[in-house]
Amino acid sequence: MARRLRAPVVLPCDRRCSVLRDAVVDIDATGRIVHCGPRTEAPETDPDTVVQDCSGLLMPGLVNAHAHTPMTLLRGLGGGLPLLDWLREVIWPAEARLGAEDIRAGMRLGSLEMLRAGVTTSAEMYFSGRAVAEAVLDVGTRAVIAPAVIDTPALGELGGWRSMVSGISRWIDADGLRFGPGERIELAYGPHSAYTLPPEALRVIGEEARQRGALVHTHVAETSAEDAEQRRAHGSVPRLLAELGVLDGRVLAAHGVHLDDTDIGLFAEHGVGVAHCPGSNAKLASGTARLSEMLDAGLPVGLGTDGPSSNDDLDLWEELQLAAMFARTRTGDATTFDSAAALLTATRGGARALHRDDIGSLEAGCWADVVHVDTDTPAFVCGVDTSDERILANLVWAAGAECVRDVWVAGTEVLREAEPTRVDPPEVRKAARAAAARIEP
Repeated sequence: MARRLRAPVVLPCDRRCSVLRDAVVDIDATGRIVHCGPRTEAPETDPDTVVQDCSGLLMPGLVNAHAHTPMTLLRGLGGGLPLLDWLREVIWPAEARLGAEDIRAGMRLGSLEMLRAGVTTSAEMYFSGRAVAEAVLDVGTRAVIAPAVIDTPALGELGGWRSMVSGISRWIDADGLRFGPGERIELAYGPHSAYTLPPEALRVIGEEARQRGALVHTHVAETSAEDAEQRRAHGSVPRLLAELGVLDGRVLAAHGVHLDDTDIGLFAEHGVGVAHCPGSNAKLASGTARLSEMLDAGLPVGLGTDGPSSNDDLDLWEELQLAAMFARTRTGDATTFDSAAALLTATRGGARALHRDDIGSLEAGCWADVVHVDTDTPAFVCGVDTSDERILANLVWAAGAECVRDVWVAGTEVLREAEPTRVDPPEVRKAARAAAARIEP
């Protein structure tokens, strides 16, 4: 069924971060956008088109460029530990107790949390990829799922990295790179990191991914200790990945906190996407990534929450604000990373970091992943009857998840008046609590 959404303001998140007044978003029966622009310039609608008036503003769904969402079950474990100790002593032993149904329960809970915050796409790295996909389809969101590939005794018997890689390849060969209604699921490879896998594993993963046009989603230079070790052994992780041929394909590098100028240049040369995770980086004292330098080099940068046990939430609005504040603190320049740049990084930038051009903006040909933001709130003191600059500033600096009212993914309404249309929140919470209690140390 074709649909037209009308609103006083539409933010398509195009390259210019335009602010459209009295505008419409036209969606065809397949769930893709066919037109976005001022109402006076819109084409005539067919008689069977559903027309819906929305107060406030419409914008693209936010893109969470790096997450381990099933870790909702692990919130609060090991707080206060540095990253590597936290992983080895607390998280990996807990994850060894997780079953597929536990992971599905945690993913459903997190998907619902993100949906209510206007996050329509997340890039997931986790185990039991099929359970993650089932949860995403249940809630009605969108995900790029990179089943984790890792080689560590702390996680028990996972079958070895070769078995993990061949399992991903067989899944892609069987179901395709993208599948589900509105192509809601994209499959990818998730090598955890260079410090948990041998170089041979990274080389093989790069080859398998390139053969299938699949994304490689991996952690890079997240902590100073890990980065120093890799630099002693390989020069740096970006240099290692380049030597192994991994950077010749689609690559998403999570964190990138300790990239030097040469690393940034190498990533720019190969078009590597970066998922900037300021909240998790700060909480774990990993450092502050060089966001301004990466953007100046032309890197496609998106924002990620990281796992909800290291952040500990899945609120991309918070990451958007932290990214801007940390960038300004690093540069000492209050004009760095303005409201428009922040909004685009959370939407269009996240899509580019995932090497996608069909999400992250409200433009013809994109999937209709649309968020309706209520502007009749204290965050928008003048509503939308104010300047474009003030609307963007209010949205970025004052609004948040509580202002999200409705969400459509591939043209289907999955959140209505802040309530999901496809799952029962009490049932989702009950299942997640049971799973969390079962695996608690």
